[in-house]
Amino acid sequence: MRKLPPLSALRAFEATARHLSMKRAADELSVTPTAISHQIRRLEEALGVTLFERQVRALRLSEAGERLYPVLNTGFDAFAQAIDTIRAPAVQPVRQRVTLTAPMGLAARWLVPRLGEFATQHPEVDLRIHASDTVVDLHGGSADLAVRYGEPPTASAGLVSEHLFDDAYAPVCHPGLNIRSHDDLARVPLIHSEWQRTLPQPIGWPLWARAARIEHVLKIASGIVLSDDGHAMSAAVAGQGVVLANLPLVRDALEAGTLVQPFDGPVIRRYAFWAVAPATRLEEGAARAVWDWLRLAGSRSL
Repeated sequence: MRKLPPLSALRAFEATARHLSMKRAADELSVTPTAISHQIRRLEEALGVTLFERQVRALRLSEAGERLYPVLNTGFDAFAQAIDTIRAPAVQPVRQRVTLTAPMGLAARWLVPRLGEFATQHPEVDLRIHASDTVVDLHGGSADLAVRYGEPPTASAGLVSEHLFDDAYAPVCHPGLNIRSHDDLARVPLIHSEWQRTLPQPIGWPLWARAARIEHVLKIASGIVLSDDGHAMSAAVAGQGVVLANLPLVRDALEAGTLVQPFDGPVIRRYAFWAVAPATRLEEGAARAVWDWLRLAGSRSL
């Protein structure tokens, strides 16, 4: 029958001797330095020897400590190796994949900057973004959920929808263009995006110019024409002109100062973004996590 001191005291001594620091030993063993000190005192009392020479801001092993440390260090290493050989393999959690389809502009400007937040909150879910301005059939299996832009989605068998946030279109540009008034728009290119062609009434420069009552002055037919909203925003950030932007999607750029809203109005409000999903899909934990995250993120964008 072996007469050994408590294992916890031996572990405290071995870690302290290896680091020559009670603080680092405490960090390794997830206890306080005071607890380490008490364990070593108990071990010294049980053995009737001093294991450390305590100096100002330093520790040194005593002769007894020098003899005990390598034996314990080798022993604990042997314990760890033996346990690793018999331990059952860790069961890796099954990762769940969810595909979310969304308009390209929303994906680039609103979803992607928030993906890190979702990954932190739900590390067990692989969220895949399918960026497309084409409406994807959610019953076809290529996507599990969608964010759609436009009028409220029509009632469809098995689909549920929820409002995320409204649009709000206004001119934005690089601050270096020094746009201050409607008159300044005449001296810079207008950037046009054609991605909304499928909407009943696309929101573009003609609509905004009428609301601003400058449709007869502003040359809305000229400028830079791009088919993708993300490219249009990139052109604006590069200072290539003024773009009519959906303000909730460029809020980060406005707050960072890479884009500015040069004047107050008018602001065009017509459509909204909607979360859409098959009701049966939301009964699954991973899809429900994405749905709830979308709703919360949408409420912050109101």
